[in-house]
Amino acid sequence: MMKSIISVFTIIFFFFNYNTNSQSMGFFNQLFGGIQKSSVSNSDLEKTSEILNEDLYWEIVAQSLKNSKNQNGQEKFLINEISKLTPKQMIGFRLRTDQLLYDTYNSEMWCASYLMNGGSSDDGFEYFRNWVISRGKEVYYQAKENPDTLLSQKEFGEDEFYEFEPFWYVAIEAFKQKTNENLYDHIDYDNFHTSEGNYPQFEFTWQETNPSSMKKICPNLFKEFKNK
Repeated sequence: MMKSIISVFTIIFFFFNYNTNSQSMGFFNQLFGGIQKSSVSNSDLEKTSEILNEDLYWEIVAQSLKNSKNQNGQEKFLINEISKLTPKQMIGFRLRTDQLLYDTYNSEMWCASYLMNGGSSDDGFEYFRNWVISRGKEVYYQAKENPDTLLSQKEFGEDEFYEFEPFWYVAIEAFKQKTNENLYDHIDYDNFHTSEGNYPQFEFTWQETNPSSMKKICPNLFKEFKNK
């Protein structure tokens, strides 16, 4: 009788021990609070050039606008929401942002940046376009077609500037928090070409010394911000 009890116990022990080794957290880990395996596997951290689904991207941005009152709150909300994605999707969020930045790297958008911010350096132009993206899908695509439409967003600047540098880094911070890794190390740059280092060359269609050239491109913004 004793041998039978021991045998049954041995079988039960083997079964739960097997499950403990084959699952991320088995029975004994739950019971005794053992060390849990990371939710991120090595395969999750392979390099990728896959851009996040656009509908999902804009939904996250839309929710960040609904659930925040300023850029600081929006930044925190975005980091929290992005951290719920898979590592690959987090990288994809950053790549989608880079593509949207790439697609608005042109003379006309730079004119809008210059007028709204009273000047615009290379870095300032990056932060301006991040701000445009942060205002949501409709604002972005309208501005892409005609930057002068950004007058509708006049009230959403902070400290009289229309820039949002931290928006560019929300996916990087979320990725760091979840994986303790640098997101940049997991971008497949060989197959991702719409990045900052590959911006197209263009000729300026306006000059800061020729105000009428800026007025021609963005008449409403010129009227509103010409004395900034």
